[in-house]
Amino acid sequence: MNFIDTHCHLYLEEFEPDLEAVIARAKQAGITKFLLPNIDKSSVGPMMKVVENYPNLAFPMMGLHPTSVKNDVKDELNSIETWLQKASFIAIGEIGIDLYWDKTFLKQQQEVLDYQLELALKLDLPVVIHMRDSFNEIMDVLEPFQGRGLKGVFHCFTGDYQQAKTILDFGFYLGIGGVITFKNTHLREVISQISLEYILLETDAPYLAPVPYRGKRNESAYIPIVAEKLAEVYRSNIETIAEQTTINAVKLFNISI
Repeated sequence: MNFIDTHCHLYLEEFEPDLEAVIARAKQAGITKFLLPNIDKSSVGPMMKVVENYPNLAFPMMGLHPTSVKNDVKDELNSIETWLQKASFIAIGEIGIDLYWDKTFLKQQQEVLDYQLELALKLDLPVVIHMRDSFNEIMDVLEPFQGRGLKGVFHCFTGDYQQAKTILDFGFYLGIGGVITFKNTHLREVISQISLEYILLETDAPYLAPVPYRGKRNESAYIPIVAEKLAEVYRSNIETIAEQTTINAVKLFNISI
């Protein structure tokens, strides 16, 4: 069985002491690719170092995370454009709107999201959307892009069925991680109504570890735990989950097995 972790931050300081062991455990668990979303210009260096050290295993994205959007983002956006010209990236991400902690910069987040969506279209790259307490605000920005060939995934999806259907109707995938294993989540019921052809596996490591590791550092080796839960939801088997989600990731991100 082969899995792809479509969203993990292996370049963060939480992995500095033992990244080699983390990747070895993941490979033993069947993870064949690690897709790394960027946060802001401070994270690019560490991310690219991981990519350099693990060729054909770790693949970078380029984008500005919404929680890094403040009043002046010119330097951040210039940095993104510069990197997109001098290196190869599999997606624009992670980008989006986050209103969980602070709504102060909503207008700026919307403008930056729109800017990065245009970049993705220009470069024919998929987008990785971060959504937290912001579904309507994100869809307002996305609406003018309907029918223009934009493709992507809403990572760490935890919304309701109507939101899921809206996202799928737009042509996007849903990224599913550890939350689906949580005891009180409604996500299993929602996902049971969605075709597996629209599902990607992810960890968001080091965050959102699945049960029984909830509250601890997440890592890519836990992807099979998420896959096992999805197999229960779909009344299927883990081999089918692995095969279809890998096909989905290869199709969206244009990577080889």
